[in-house]
Amino acid sequence: MSLHIVTDDDISDGRARRGRLMIWGSLALLVVVALVQWLDRSGALDLGLTSWRPTLYAFLFFATMLCWAQVVAKGEQGKRVLFVLPAALFVGALVVFPLIFGVGIALSDWNLASPDGRQFNGLDNLRQAFADPFYLNALWNMVLYTAAIGVEYVIAFGLALLLNADIRARKFFRVAFLLPLMLSPVAVSWMIGKSMFEPRFGPMARLARELGWDTPSFFGDPTIARLMIMAMDAWTFIPFMMIMLLAGLQAIPSELREAAEVDGASPWRRFWEITFPLMLPVSITAILIRIIFKLKLADIVINITSGGPGGATDTVTSFIFREYRDRSNVGYGTMLAFIYLVLIVVAMTVLMKATERWTKPHA
Repeated sequence: MSLHIVTDDDISDGRARRGRLMIWGSLALLVVVALVQWLDRSGALDLGLTSWRPTLYAFLFFATMLCWAQVVAKGEQGKRVLFVLPAALFVGALVVFPLIFGVGIALSDWNLASPDGRQFNGLDNLRQAFADPFYLNALWNMVLYTAAIGVEYVIAFGLALLLNADIRARKFFRVAFLLPLMLSPVAVSWMIGKSMFEPRFGPMARLARELGWDTPSFFGDPTIARLMIMAMDAWTFIPFMMIMLLAGLQAIPSELREAAEVDGASPWRRFWEITFPLMLPVSITAILIRIIFKLKLADIVINITSGGPGGATDTVTSFIFREYRDRSNVGYGTMLAFIYLVLIVVAMTVLMKATERWTKPHA
């Protein structure tokens, strides 16, 4: 039997109206159920709804009707939409509903240790965040930690050039330099921060005393502690940038370098006028991805310094973590997370727009 294909010409006005009615009717039901449940949770109604399952069921009904209505109202074109629409609805359910729920928490005074429970307080958390010196210090630390990516990039590029050259045991060094990337940051923080740099019996402390530092304290001074956090995080993730840059170097045609050598160009000139410009798209991509990883930095700080001394090494993520774990301040911590999310979205959008001309391949 041949497959019957419904074209747009076969769809009557009544059938199209029926499809639109399915969409808008199920959407209206979802809005009504969500509104009733919100009024019940806020205390305006007393229906005894203990969970958000009615809203979930209403959303599932809306999603089913929306997919069905595509075929009813659009025929063959609607069948094509079904290849994407269920996945889009699933992602939306995982993003939109938690986002709305998070906004509600961020606008609340909700401390798990308080007997009063959750209380709506409007923008009080927002005003408190911009007046919190510890949170502002954590934001400034993220600027410093992110700026250190420039040094990481230079080191990673140098290692990539070295491993791309014709040296002995090149394959061995490629594997060896990738080992830090295979370790968990938690393992790195305990192995290096808690063991090697332990101020009393750690090997680095003993070496520092031999060199004349009587009371070595790698994490007692704010400046030194920040530098140590930067160094350990860099040691973990420089191999990631290195492997991306190495792949870019191997993609450069060898004929370009050979032609430059024949023309008598020096090694520095070959690098600056051929290698570096051709590596700009890969470099920008590696730096942007590294920034994304850096903005999530928390585990090394939490395990080694817990933000100390006096919050000097705090990242935004580690500060929010302690706001939840130590102070049980769910509402304020959620507001801090939303502020950080907005700042990240704005900063990454500006960076991607600014670097767009270098990341796009030239015709």
